[in-house]
Amino acid sequence: MTKPLNGRTALVTGGSRGIGRAVVRRLARDGARVVFTYRASAEEAAALAAETGAEAVRCDQADLASLPDMFAPVAGGLDILVNNAAVSEPTPIAELTPAAFDRVMTINAKFPLFAIRAAIPLLRSPGRIVNLSSLNTVIPAPGGALYGASKAALEQVTAVAARELGPRSITVNTVSPGATDTDLLRATNSPAALSQTAAATALGRLGTPDDVAAVVAYLVSPDAGWVTGQNIRATGGLLI
Repeated sequence: MTKPLNGRTALVTGGSRGIGRAVVRRLARDGARVVFTYRASAEEAAALAAETGAEAVRCDQADLASLPDMFAPVAGGLDILVNNAAVSEPTPIAELTPAAFDRVMTINAKFPLFAIRAAIPLLRSPGRIVNLSSLNTVIPAPGGALYGASKAALEQVTAVAARELGPRSITVNTVSPGATDTDLLRATNSPAALSQTAAATALGRLGTPDDVAAVVAYLVSPDAGWVTGQNIRATGGLLI
């Protein structure tokens, strides 16, 4: 049986854990050659590479100098870019510092923007770019000023890139997950808060990384060639 991504090359940032890991697994299962980045979790990255046949590349998104190393394995051509890596450092506005602003904005918005810039000459038509945002751009949370602002910036990058790259049949979309059951979610929320969130979701549960990866897989597939400039809120009905 032919797989939908046979012959395609994908680059996924932050692929060693959480949603990124699920995306790597899904795209590899769908037939893509996958390169993914990691920063600190070398053992997890190596295990995922062994499991899927994907290639792991260390990258620190706080430093734009990491871009050449990230793109080196796909210098021969690229079909799919998934900007997934991000940081969330909840801090009240009264306690924010310029250094925190620079760090979060660089990792979550500046680096993905320049990753798109670096990908443009490598992307074959029809190409696919998917940027991971968050429901927090429309449901703001206390302490989330920098995270929400950085993801809102990335959503605007998506819209502009869709216009600019459309003539080359390159689609650019955003996926905004809701409450997704990852280590990070459980580390930053109480069990009671997670139960309340699941109860408030139309489908009655938290999302899983695989749920989000399935949406990404659709957007990078041949079937999504007529979908661009969109923000798909994959929330299970937490926001309707």
